[in-house]
Amino acid sequence: MTNNAIDPYAALRFPEFNTFLVVRFAMVFAWSTQFIVIEWQVYSMTKDPLSLGIIGLMEIIPAVSMALFAGHIVDQSEKRNLLIKCIIGFSMISLGLFCVSDPRLENSLSSSTILWIIYALVFCGGLVRAFIGPTVFSLIALIVPKKIYPNAATWSSSTWQVASVLGPALAGFSISWIGVHWSMCVIFGFSILALIFLLKIARKPIVNPKIGEPIIQSLKDGLRFVFNSKAIFGALTLDMVAVLFGGAVALLPIYAQDILHVGSEGFGILRAAPAVGASITMLGSTRFPLHKNAGKKLLWVVFAFGVCIIVFGVSKIFWLSVIALFVSGAVDGVSMIIRQTILQLKTPDHMRGRVASVNSIFVGSSNELGAFESGLAAKILGTVTAVVFGGCMTVFTAGTTALISPSFRNLDLTKDVEEHSKE
Repeated sequence: MTNNAIDPYAALRFPEFNTFLVVRFAMVFAWSTQFIVIEWQVYSMTKDPLSLGIIGLMEIIPAVSMALFAGHIVDQSEKRNLLIKCIIGFSMISLGLFCVSDPRLENSLSSSTILWIIYALVFCGGLVRAFIGPTVFSLIALIVPKKIYPNAATWSSSTWQVASVLGPALAGFSISWIGVHWSMCVIFGFSILALIFLLKIARKPIVNPKIGEPIIQSLKDGLRFVFNSKAIFGALTLDMVAVLFGGAVALLPIYAQDILHVGSEGFGILRAAPAVGASITMLGSTRFPLHKNAGKKLLWVVFAFGVCIIVFGVSKIFWLSVIALFVSGAVDGVSMIIRQTILQLKTPDHMRGRVASVNSIFVGSSNELGAFESGLAAKILGTVTAVVFGGCMTVFTAGTTALISPSFRNLDLTKDVEEHSKE
């Protein structure tokens, strides 16, 4: 067998990891499709940019509030069974959205009532999401050996992006072909598929040496570890600010309907463009590892991401907008791989749940907070101005970090990769 350090298929040689990738694909596909269908339905009902921001707010409140507690629970629990419970919870939410999107409800319920039911279900989804991220992150480390972590992180992130390509694309076309109601049915079907494949993965041992540790002490230890690790804290902070101010995708329904005038099918193409770019980048990165000079590479790709958002914001040409989003996804894919590699290599096994929870607060939830920020900014400043402002803030963040943090700028993960390869 080829040396694992350069073998692009190292993680795929473990059958359980392949099953895990199917689960990850089905869940991300369902989740990303569901979010896009909800965005389309809510904006179609309200024609208010702020309503798109409220969707993000309804998910971020429970996700952030429960994140640290969820990390503690994950570190104290058996990962596979906990993920089964998460997927069951998501399936129930999808089923609820399928029911509430039934056109027949319009005759018996007011639009405002339907809208608040949707917000309530999104809120419940935020609770589930608080547990899914840390559980998935921790489960990967129990499926493959440590020396495979960088390659496994790349394949896991690539699967996430491929699902994010197909999910939004299907959302746009399925809304046009079968409507919102039956699109929700497809989403429910994929969540059940994820559950079926997850049952094929064996239960894993609990590796935490501090089972039964008081929750307050557990949370303090997790936060202290993240804030004391310059590599982890720097990567999370940089990505959080970039995602927070670069959340232009939250305003895509407005661009599709009111600025570019391309309808639901054009909306699907716009929404899929960033994920297509990220997927191509990620698949290529399995052959070209990114751990060398990781700090400089991360700063450059965040800078480029901000520039792409600015170009998208001012563009009134559909295909120029698609290209800008495609390139933004390509550089964001590099950012995601570097960040996941840092987390996998720098985090001890018994703290993975808590570190992943902090990551979800910094980065995962900033997607929803970024959606709220974008919706609010669009309401106050106008859509185009809001997007351009977000891109400028992202560029400013990358430049400032490069200047004030030479230790992060010079971060290199080569030694970490070599040490794990010896284990």
